Amino acid sequence: MKLVSYKKAGHDQLAVLADGMLLDMNAIHPDLPDNMSLFLKNYSDLFPIAKNCLLWIKDESVIMPKCFRVREVDLVSPVPAPASCRDGYAFRQHVEAARHNRGLAMTPEFDQYPVFYFTNHHAVNGPCAIICMPDHLEKPDYELEVAVVISKRGRNIPAEDADHYIAGLMIMNDFSARTLQDFSTAFGPWLVTTDELLEFEVPCKKGHTGRPWDLRMSATVNGVIRSQGNLSDMDWTFAELIERASYGTELIPGDVIGSGTVGTGCFLELNGTNKLNNPAYREEWLQEGDVVELSVERLGILSNFMVCEKSKYSLLKKKKMHFS
Repeated sequence: MKLVSYKKAGHDQLAVLADGMLLDMNAIHPDLPDNMSLFLKNYSDLFPIAKNCLLWIKDESVIMPKCFRVREVDLVSPVPAPASCRDGYAFRQHVEAARHNRGLAMTPEFDQYPVFYFTNHHAVNGPCAIICMPDHLEKPDYELEVAVVISKRGRNIPAEDADHYIAGLMIMNDFSARTLQDFSTAFGPWLVTTDELLEFEVPCKKGHTGRPWDLRMSATVNGVIRSQGNLSDMDWTFAELIERASYGTELIPGDVIGSGTVGTGCFLELNGTNKLNNPAYREEWLQEGDVVELSVERLGILSNFMVCEKSKYSLLKKKKMHFS
């Protein structure tokens, strides 16, 4: 299934995308909720109901619930209010290139266990404008990623079992102002459940555990291709990231875990590589008005554009007190 959240009468409405049309989840069966949070909290019980309903309404003799086109609504993040948001560091190519560009050898710790950091799960967007404070336009950057959404509780989840905790995948753009770092994360346009991706599963890399997917990834800025990669290039799998993230703590439905940036997947890496090859290379960063589109095979296209908030407030311009 492709699960969509959109704005309806001031709240986030959960819908299903079927045959190019949206159907409100609670309209196809009375036991199904109208929001993603409740759906994920009861995923094991509700997913089979929703799946069966979709098969049922494909019967031409059945009267379809009211449906509408995606362009008729304002999409938000498929998971509008994540319980938490972690971002991994799973692509060796990206890590190795970034360190090489700074004159550093590859860190051996990368191969020992996966790492992640927490990002602001209250600064979440869907396919929409990314509102920037003035300081956010100091070297703003995109990051081409994919995220998984957790569908059941678990603590100390072994990687061998972790794929069963994944509801689905969605595109992730971890927007970063390289002077101040992260300020916004975009997800979308929808959450694709794992049953729709079975044919794209491939073996994981030697020495790893989990289920990678062979999905082409790309990023364009104002229609120009900047980044290309594949989700199967992940060295650490999502299963291993889940194992690490659940170590000594509990994951809950609605937690989001990002893959980290795919190789070539941001201006920071591209600028470093180009400057290494040509010291006179002029760095590129996002600008106000730029349109960033991340495309991942079978997951759709996540489109955002950069807008500056009408404010003169700048942290970078504030003077700090220094004591001797």
